[in-house]
Amino acid sequence: MSELIISVSGLRGVVGETLTLDAAMRYVLAFSASTPCGTFIVTRDSRPSGMMFADVIHASLNAVGRSTIDAEITATPTTGILIRQFGAVGGIQISASHNPIEFNGIKLFSGEGRVLPQRCGAEILEYYRNGQPTWVPHDQTGTRTLCKNTILEHRKAVIQTVDVEAIIRRKFKVLLDVNHGAGGILGDWLLEELGCEITMIGNKPDGQFLHTPEPTAENLVDVCRRVKEAKVDVAFCQDPDADRVAIIDANGRYVGEEYTITLCLEHLLRIAEHSNHPCPRKKGAVVINCATSRMNEDVAKKYGAPIFRSAVGEANVVDLMLEKKAMFGGEGNGGPIDPEVGLVRDSFVGMALVLDAMAATGKTVAQLVDELPHYALVKRKTRVELDEVPAILDKTATIFRHLPCNRLDGLRIDHGDAWALLRGSNTEPIIRIFAEAPTENHANRLCDEIEQIVADSLK
Repeated sequence: MSELIISVSGLRGVVGETLTLDAAMRYVLAFSASTPCGTFIVTRDSRPSGMMFADVIHASLNAVGRSTIDAEITATPTTGILIRQFGAVGGIQISASHNPIEFNGIKLFSGEGRVLPQRCGAEILEYYRNGQPTWVPHDQTGTRTLCKNTILEHRKAVIQTVDVEAIIRRKFKVLLDVNHGAGGILGDWLLEELGCEITMIGNKPDGQFLHTPEPTAENLVDVCRRVKEAKVDVAFCQDPDADRVAIIDANGRYVGEEYTITLCLEHLLRIAEHSNHPCPRKKGAVVINCATSRMNEDVAKKYGAPIFRSAVGEANVVDLMLEKKAMFGGEGNGGPIDPEVGLVRDSFVGMALVLDAMAATGKTVAQLVDELPHYALVKRKTRVELDEVPAILDKTATIFRHLPCNRLDGLRIDHGDAWALLRGSNTEPIIRIFAEAPTENHANRLCDEIEQIVADSLK
């Protein structure tokens, strides 16, 4: 990784190389300078490097007169809840999400308890590059306060969206793969309150990941094996900051991240159509990003719900959700967003709604998945310096000029009953290639074709 990657609402890099304590200090002070007076919530995932970044961030903000609340190791969606709970003007989550342990990052939240909108990013970036902090005298420094109970309000918000009694009656056996991330702090308590018998993997939040942290099929082979041996009803696998969750069924089959969103959407629209659920929902718009499976479009169409696509990135999804007054949204990386809980991708929402769907229908997660529309979605990535991406996109668009192309985010190519998307990552020096088609062979052929174009462009 040759440089620090700064995206819509945060930054990410390799600790001690591209991400330094000085960079973290300057970035949060730039955020502070563009934010109204008030207190900040500061949280972190379980990475060992997180504590030193937290200390520097608290000290820097205090030194310019800002008070901070230290919520220590906390899941990213919980950060959004805490901001609203304490009336903070913003939040800072120290996390590199699904990246390996050598990475860390900073994610910024607005006072609404959501990831910072894109429109705010340019001002912060300008100050980060050129601004100078205004330090205050000793009698005007801010204070650092410890938050002792970080999960109570988040737990309440999630619990209120599901039929708790129906879930308890089913006495589900659940395996939760926390992978030594931040998710176990709330995950254990939430599943216990839902009457589940819990098997935990990697419950100590120390960042010593048992497997590569992104919850993809190739990283969860051993977990799938353990699920089948444990004879559980379902397994949930979180990423380190617990804003994403992948699902494994009772047979040890990796259901994946894409189905998390679709299972939740199918359940919520079913509830909206039938009024006998104790937590009724009103049918409304749905927002997904342009890389998320078309399964969701099929489900929305089935129930007559309008569905919209945004650019990739949580901030972009939330912007469109607010514009469309959406009842639900999310990204196909396993990140559901339920406005009834908060405007942040939330693995706990995904877990609770899937259990609620199983309880309401009496079906296994495998049966629920098998009832959904099926497409093959292939995801690949190639290492590319991000300044090379625009030329690659232009060349690809020229080659596919005979097909409908969309430049909302990267380049999306419509192949009739299939589509492909090529875009630079917001968080890594890679170019991502997605293709979805009725069959895996078809999707792989599309990816192969685009990969060859990328390879030719880099020669």
